[in-house]
Amino acid sequence: MAVTGIISALIVGIVIGALGRLVVPGRQSIPIWLTIVIGIVAAFIGTAIATVLGVADTRGIDWIELGLQVAVAAGGVVTAVKLYGRRQIR
Repeated sequence: MAVTGIISALIVGIVIGALGRLVVPGRQSIPIWLTIVIGIVAAFIGTAIATVLGVADTRGIDWIELGLQVAVAAGGVVTAVKLYGRRQIR
């Protein structure tokens, strides 16, 4: 992977993480760096799911792939809020 690919993955991860956080209702008490990490991981997982489903390469914008990435990021944010919040209480 080239440097531009890594930078692109980081940018996409930031956007996907932010979208995933916006989709989840209520206030999330997790740090922004965790949201970015969740977004990066969700981008890779969402792309893998889209590839398996055969919708990764479409003409124009890959809306289905993007939707999958945001859904995975939202699930990751919900999980992180539960785990991170539990850690803070102890």
